[in-house]
Amino acid sequence: MPSPAQIAVAPEGQRKWLAEAVRSGGATVVDPATAGGLVWASTGGADDLAALLAGCPGIRWVQLPWAGIEPFVAVLDDQHVWTCGKGVYAVPVAEHALTLGLAGLRGLDGYARTASWSPPRGQNLVGAAVTILGGGGITEELLRLLAPFGCPVTVVRRHPAPMAGAVEVVGPDGLRAALPGRRLVILALALTPATMGTIGAEELAAMDDDAWLVNVARGGHVVTDDLVSALRDGVIGGAALDVTDPEPLPDGHPLWSQPNCLITPHVGNTPEMARPLLSARIADNVRRFGAGEPLVGRVDPALGY
Repeated sequence: MPSPAQIAVAPEGQRKWLAEAVRSGGATVVDPATAGGLVWASTGGADDLAALLAGCPGIRWVQLPWAGIEPFVAVLDDQHVWTCGKGVYAVPVAEHALTLGLAGLRGLDGYARTASWSPPRGQNLVGAAVTILGGGGITEELLRLLAPFGCPVTVVRRHPAPMAGAVEVVGPDGLRAALPGRRLVILALALTPATMGTIGAEELAAMDDDAWLVNVARGGHVVTDDLVSALRDGVIGGAALDVTDPEPLPDGHPLWSQPNCLITPHVGNTPEMARPLLSARIADNVRRFGAGEPLVGRVDPALGY
């Protein structure tokens, strides 16, 4: 019978439940100095992680805690196998994206703020064209959720390939053509240098004046000043944002006062949702690591996600 895999959890004292996830995968929790794998427990601390790896040459695999790994891009290398929470949170985040989109189309941005009976407003999602930026797990789940609405969905992704539930999949060069005529434009892509500022003044102007922008990815995908102007001037119908740039969004920021803007504080995936999902992913990867099987949620150091 093979010996259990030796896995470390660090920094010590953070998210103690991660150690139980490691044990659930059949491994022994050990000091980093004797570990073959590492579950990093902090959402930051890239310098600390780099220092730990430099002093622990036996570590071959690193599991990062969340799907978005922007703080760790500078640490990624080819000497380790890197995995993250990619795809783990697809279900709750896609559900939140759909919630935000429906809320915007149905006018809940205004109804939630009023203190008196007001005129009717709102649009159907049923049969409406939708564009989603990103081709990962969130998009896959969104396509499943949108199927009963009969929405023709266009997906814009780095490497175009057919996706179940999408009527077309195009590359980044097809983005501009995928914006007019869409009732919802949903951002669900990884943040990289190439995707910073993907939605700016020109892209917003290409959208219909009653369309809603939904962002459950990262705030840096949108040029915030351009979005404020588009909302203020009626260039688009509105924006529903679970992420912003800057984040947290400061008190008094112009986005707070836009009547056609819905903002939630990055709660597409809450800690209560994350814990069982991440625990299951870690347990699975620990088992795979011990068995020499391919790991789930691999990170490409060259791409940064």
